[in-house]
Amino acid sequence: MKVIIVGGVAGGATAAARIRRLDEQAQITVFERSGYISYANCGLPYYIGDVITDPEELTLQTPESFWERFRVDMRVRHEVTAIHPDRKTVSVKDLKTGREFEESYDKLILSPGAKPTQPRLPGLGLDQLFTLRTVEDTFRIKEYIDTHHPKSVILAGGGFIGLEVAENLRELGMDVTIVQRPKQLMNPFDAEMASFIHNEMRKHGVRLELGYTVEGFEEKDGGVDVLLKDRTPLHADMVVLAIGVTPDTGLAKEAGLELGIKGSIIVNDRMETSIPDIYAAGDAVQVKHYVTGEDALISLAGPANKQGRIIADNICGGDSRYQGSQGSSVVKVFDMTAAATGVNETNARKAGMDVDKVILSPMSHAGYYPGGRLMTMKVVFEKETYRLLGAQIIGYEGVDKRIDVLATAIHAGLKATQLKDLDLAYAPPYSSAKDPVNMAGFMIDNIAGGILRQWHLEDLEGLPRDGSVTLLDARTPWEYAGGHIDGFVNIPVDELRERLSEIAAGKPVYVICQSGLRSYIASRILENASYEAYNFSGGYRFYAAVTEDRALIEEAYACGMDK
Repeated sequence: MKVIIVGGVAGGATAAARIRRLDEQAQITVFERSGYISYANCGLPYYIGDVITDPEELTLQTPESFWERFRVDMRVRHEVTAIHPDRKTVSVKDLKTGREFEESYDKLILSPGAKPTQPRLPGLGLDQLFTLRTVEDTFRIKEYIDTHHPKSVILAGGGFIGLEVAENLRELGMDVTIVQRPKQLMNPFDAEMASFIHNEMRKHGVRLELGYTVEGFEEKDGGVDVLLKDRTPLHADMVVLAIGVTPDTGLAKEAGLELGIKGSIIVNDRMETSIPDIYAAGDAVQVKHYVTGEDALISLAGPANKQGRIIADNICGGDSRYQGSQGSSVVKVFDMTAAATGVNETNARKAGMDVDKVILSPMSHAGYYPGGRLMTMKVVFEKETYRLLGAQIIGYEGVDKRIDVLATAIHAGLKATQLKDLDLAYAPPYSSAKDPVNMAGFMIDNIAGGILRQWHLEDLEGLPRDGSVTLLDARTPWEYAGGHIDGFVNIPVDELRERLSEIAAGKPVYVICQSGLRSYIASRILENASYEAYNFSGGYRFYAAVTEDRALIEEAYACGMDK
């Protein structure tokens, strides 16, 4: 069996190694147009920022090491220029020598990945304008910084790459600005959760210009002007485009393969394309979202590696199936960690789901053990069925392990109420006897049992201020004096039983505290005294962070539009 693989890195290299492990006789050739066949894409920004100092650390395998271990013919700087399904060959160009030739295959695997999205804008060819996809791109950026010592950079785009590059360039001492059309960074997160990311970026001196459309670039004063719609240009010494990625599927289109979202390659659950004996994996393929069942593009290394393995199994006579992508991800944001899995509330509602959520602020480990830090968790679930849909966590230590527990629970089909039953490891330096994941489950179980009724930030504007409801802040007078929502009266939770006469009977009571715990206790006191009580999800800490961020975004946007 002769297997041709177009593209290395995650999907292609994984498929090649797996095929060899299953079939010692297979003839396997990988054509990779860059100079590297297996490298750490996710580590590229950290090389630019001098966190990774040895460029060889970025290379996971070389053509020589792959041949020695697996007897796979890895041909770098070879570009496949056409696919001929009718005669089962590919056209290849040796980029070193210019020689062109055809190579036959029995099975063909496409793993071309995705390329940085580059809309047709004026000025894209400027020397000070960069994209980041390959090791070569990384070296170009690094060489430019080391040679020209730029003092400022504008990043167009605020996704994973944008945040990682922003952090690393800021750590080098550069003035960093992120500009993009949406008014939030990191689309996997709901807007209110992204507020915590925004606040961390600002804390470290990153300037956020959100809500602006980039219309082009002009060279000026040795640097670049970024042209924005309805706003004066922004100027910097260099610009990095990080506005997303687009499936790199020109070959597939020309070969007649069926295409889907943004020109991605349509595959079935065996990773087979519409043409027999051609498979595809990685960022170039359209997949099913594991939670919603909808078609999706999810550009992450984990799914690409799994898909490469599945292809290898099926080529070698097995029957492996890809169950869909869940979108589990984690990113370092200076001192914080932000992680998400499944579907967020925004996209769940767009998919027509009837959803609810809990927002909580647990400690990373036992409060009496030194060093614990707060994290903010949002868990999204389906009403009535309590199907677990997704989660987002932003904090410091322990974020990654909680998101992995929640990702596993979603994959296993657990209901959100069952999170309370998970038997998770506990020791004071690592967790609490009631782990944050358990705490989310307790809250959702209370909702299911009618013990907890919630109100959310989006409900605030609609709360009547005509006396028909009671607005209650259950924090201490000291906390209340430090900031509160207008119209909320202060009765500390520990005084509430003795002061129930101050709360009008027969009216709903909307309660808030710092994190949601004391207001929940206050709600239970009220409910047991025959009041109808609603607890604010997230607490005043959450309210303050989100409203402050939104005010800063709108203020910056208004100032920019006035210029």
